[in-house]
Amino acid sequence: MSPRLMLAAPASGSGKTTLTVGLVGAFRRRGLAVQPFKCGPDYIDPGYHTQAADRPCRNLDTWLLDQEQVRTLFAYTSADADITLIEGVMGLFDGLGALDDRGSSADVARLLDTPVVLIVDASGMASSVAALVDGFRNFDSQVRIGGVLLNRMGSARHADLCATAIQHHTGIPCFGYLLRHAAIQLPERHLGLVTTAEEGPWIDTLGQIADLIADTCDLDGLLALAATAPPLPSPTITTPSITPSAHRSVIAVAQDAAFSFTYHETRELLESAGAEVVPFSPIADAVLPPETRGIMLSGGFPELYAEALSRNTAIHDAIRSAHRKGTPIYAECGGLMYLTEQLIDQQDQTWPMVGLLPGRSVMTDRLALGYRTIRAPQDGPLLTANETMRGHEFHYSRWEGQPATLPAAYTVLAPDGTQSYGEGAYLNNLIASYIHLHWLANPKMAQRFVSTCAKAT
Repeated sequence: MSPRLMLAAPASGSGKTTLTVGLVGAFRRRGLAVQPFKCGPDYIDPGYHTQAADRPCRNLDTWLLDQEQVRTLFAYTSADADITLIEGVMGLFDGLGALDDRGSSADVARLLDTPVVLIVDASGMASSVAALVDGFRNFDSQVRIGGVLLNRMGSARHADLCATAIQHHTGIPCFGYLLRHAAIQLPERHLGLVTTAEEGPWIDTLGQIADLIADTCDLDGLLALAATAPPLPSPTITTPSITPSAHRSVIAVAQDAAFSFTYHETRELLESAGAEVVPFSPIADAVLPPETRGIMLSGGFPELYAEALSRNTAIHDAIRSAHRKGTPIYAECGGLMYLTEQLIDQQDQTWPMVGLLPGRSVMTDRLALGYRTIRAPQDGPLLTANETMRGHEFHYSRWEGQPATLPAAYTVLAPDGTQSYGEGAYLNNLIASYIHLHWLANPKMAQRFVSTCAKAT
């Protein structure tokens, strides 16, 4: 098991992603193989880690996945790394609820017995930063705060003042800092950072951050702290257990600037189940990949590319034709939006879309966010009737004009397990929903989907 660190923070917006990608780049320049992870269900930050590390970033979510699945995923993907860096989510102890920190950075740190480096935005503090660090150190004795990194410092003198106070009052070392510097800010928008699937200057920014980290942070000290992480018990399994389909099916997976929210494990599971995963672009491609037997439309930002998506009517026709033939289609969030009749963007412009789902998707200023537990109302290409699954929602749009008679894809359950409401749509092998699923939580979903695709005409 490689040396490892958790890079967490007191709150969102402290600079976790910036510091993490900088450290990944700085360690790689030393010739180290770095395995990045991201706590929680996030799709965007892992793209930056993947680019910086030149190996896939994985998500560690202790609510979507059970503990053994998290341990196993961590073990088999970090086994050949020289150091493992885990970026936290939100504040260190922020999880499922006020008294339930499942899914939090702290929960992952405890599970994987990993020392925490607390990233603190101390731009408006001096000695008071020591009180903040001391509070986090004493909040949970099972979470070890092994060091601090300071972000958005006004000067080297400011950083030294904060570090001295932290060391004196808590005994916790400060391993360095980043100055407040507009040029190294990663680009953001309404759902977080701009995705790495989109063009932009962010690739140069990653290199600049790594340069600054190497200049102002104690990489040797961080490596020494990472090496104090004790060995973990070997997981009981090494890879997900699924039975491959006898017939190899081409699964067309949307992958472009508009659609990029797909966990790396989903592709691995589909391939293990016997599928050939072929990416395609709903923005640019006029046809589906040859011999397509299944289609996946992931989440992303279709609202930002609505005009280009709307104009590509050839791929609309291809998707509608596939659906008429019974080709299984799985759509999450942005994929659902794309399959409605119209998309209304942030400027209230209307763009025709594929039209397999009645109604329209409308951008709003209200964020739908949170973990969800679902139950399948009927047998389908993913789940059997009454099978339950955990997922998450994160979107600023709503589906208007959905007919009440349209069968729901899932039943969303209330916290007490009772039925709450219907979500999404299930229509002739088409499953569409705003809820994102992590297929590693139930690897048999991939087997069932590939098997359904193989049987489709």
